[in-house]
Amino acid sequence: MLRAAPDYETLRRDFRWDIPARYNMGVDCCDRHADGQDRPALIMEDESGAVRRYSFDNIRELSNRFANVLAADSLQAGDRLAILLPQVVETGVAHVAAWKSGLISIPLFTLFGQDALEYRLADSGARALVTDRAGAAKVMGLRERLPALTQIYVTDGATDGAQDFHAALHRAPADFVPLDTAADDPAVIIYTSGTTGNPKGALHAHRVLLGHLPVVELSHDFFPQPGDLFWTPADWAWIGGLFDVLMPAWHHGVPVLAHRARKFDPGAALDLMARHGVRNTFLPPTALKLIRQSGLSHPGLVLRSVASGGETLGAGLLEWAERTLGCVPNEFYGQTECNVVACNNARLFPVRPGSLGRAGPGHDVEIVDPLGRPVPIGEAGDIGVRRGDPVMFLRYWNNPTATAAKFAGDFLLTGDLARQDAEGYIWFTGRADNLITSAGYRIGPSEIEDCLSKHPAVAMAAVVGVPDPVRTELVKAWIVVRAGITPSDALAQDIQDFVKARLAAHEYPRVVAFVDEMPMTATGKIIHKDLRARG
Repeated sequence: MLRAAPDYETLRRDFRWDIPARYNMGVDCCDRHADGQDRPALIMEDESGAVRRYSFDNIRELSNRFANVLAADSLQAGDRLAILLPQVVETGVAHVAAWKSGLISIPLFTLFGQDALEYRLADSGARALVTDRAGAAKVMGLRERLPALTQIYVTDGATDGAQDFHAALHRAPADFVPLDTAADDPAVIIYTSGTTGNPKGALHAHRVLLGHLPVVELSHDFFPQPGDLFWTPADWAWIGGLFDVLMPAWHHGVPVLAHRARKFDPGAALDLMARHGVRNTFLPPTALKLIRQSGLSHPGLVLRSVASGGETLGAGLLEWAERTLGCVPNEFYGQTECNVVACNNARLFPVRPGSLGRAGPGHDVEIVDPLGRPVPIGEAGDIGVRRGDPVMFLRYWNNPTATAAKFAGDFLLTGDLARQDAEGYIWFTGRADNLITSAGYRIGPSEIEDCLSKHPAVAMAAVVGVPDPVRTELVKAWIVVRAGITPSDALAQDIQDFVKARLAAHEYPRVVAFVDEMPMTATGKIIHKDLRARG
């Protein structure tokens, strides 16, 4: 969608959306590249190190066969297909088959426990599930409470009550006529991580992929370029893995490396990227911090672009990444309901550490008040995205009340607090539900966390408010120290003085607690509410 421009202003001014009335994601990111020339689509490396390669022709045939299986098992347009798999070829095949069939796919994280799976499968009314034996073992005991779930397909061999996925594909025809879907037809439900309350299912239309393209392309320095190869450690069960990496790459006919270890290992990640010649990667902030904490580097890296998102990146992390990875990470911003609407591009405009960047081409991002009215430059408010954005969700599944509460006036309210400067840079201050009220001050934790991350002893930091009878709340910092550092009262005092000298007297953490690890969501975000609950 993007055309190279000499500056950000020209890029924004000249951009136009091209969203056709009729559009199918499965056809777009697979079938149109399946031209009989075996164009590479996926390089899959499993945990043993074995590598298999798939072309777009392969993906088209496999997805056609699975679409025919689904039709034979009486699934119809609008039915929901859940996909409980890691980064493997069957994950991509299942999504593409669902979309070509007019079904609604539901990505599910393999580390979910039974309660999390039961909630999502029941709430969505999923009629079918694609998983492996490990996933099937979790779900089988739930089936009596999931009356809508009539079919389970297992990718690594049949089990009682489930079909063998590959055997079913082998019996099915290889030809399939994709459904002629509208760009606004529903295609995928992605559940929020549920850090507060029950997860909500964000229902997206087929156009959501096209809505992702401008910021994905800009944050990866005008992706694609000849020779590009994409990889992320982020699971494809989340919007960051599925729609910031896999499907945008396939839209452009660019191959993707599939590999996700059970646990992120910095050395293994660097070696993987060097060995396969990865040129583009989405590394969440936690992954970047873990690589930096390890002290490792790799001379064989050939990275052209690094993107990150989920938490703001500080100056220290950006400088380290440029030295170690060979390029400045371009941070992007979005959320499950309205993803990648702002970003940085170090080549077009200066990256200002701590800033989320500027609104992406085609996206109208404003700082607004609770009624959806834009606030003056420099004033804090809610990050709002104007209605009608192609990347915006249709609604929350089965939750009209929450859907209505997500909007005010002409804007979707993200719930993220920020301010915007005169040049359009967005400065995140914290989640609305993480805001700290102390001695009459409203304090966003993000700026303090960024400052803490610059302390030489700090590997990871999180800031929350804890009750205080005098100040309403105290600022409390939870700290994971770097390897070789011993926590102590003296270190806590030094950390407090460090923040006090760099920020403001009312913002320094009056309480410092040291922990071995942070509570994290499956997407690598710190769960602040769990820290608040510890007191």
